[in-house]
Amino acid sequence: MKFHNAVMALALGAVMAAEADIDVIVNSAYTVSKASQGDIAKVFLAKASALPGGGMLVPVDQSDSSAARTTFYSKVTGKNASQLNAYWSKLIFTGQGQPPKAVGGDADVAALVAKNPSMIGYIHSGSKVSGVKVIAKIAE
Repeated sequence: MKFHNAVMALALGAVMAAEADIDVIVNSAYTVSKASQGDIAKVFLAKASALPGGGMLVPVDQSDSSAARTTFYSKVTGKNASQLNAYWSKLIFTGQGQPPKAVGGDADVAALVAKNPSMIGYIHSGSKVSGVKVIAKIAE
């Protein structure tokens, strides 16, 4: 019985880890197929307006309360929520940038990116979405 419980715990852990991973997505028509975390961070932090080799991109965020947002910014930019708020406050105050628009959860982001060839977003890995392609995977 102990062996069975251990196997179940490992399987559950693997499923939970897969759900915590994040896919960075663009419209399926976007020319870039892969991007580094550094290049993605530049787009989401308003330091670049495009990925190398691709056209202009507009980043779209998930809501503040989203676990995907927390994981994404922690892993891609190295910033927690407080650091991110301070970063954007400075850019807004100096007129150097605006944070990405937050639109909701996985389904909202995926739908918006699928309809707009110049958008980039992030969703939980394994989400079933058409009209987008994954250009990076961010592991939890």
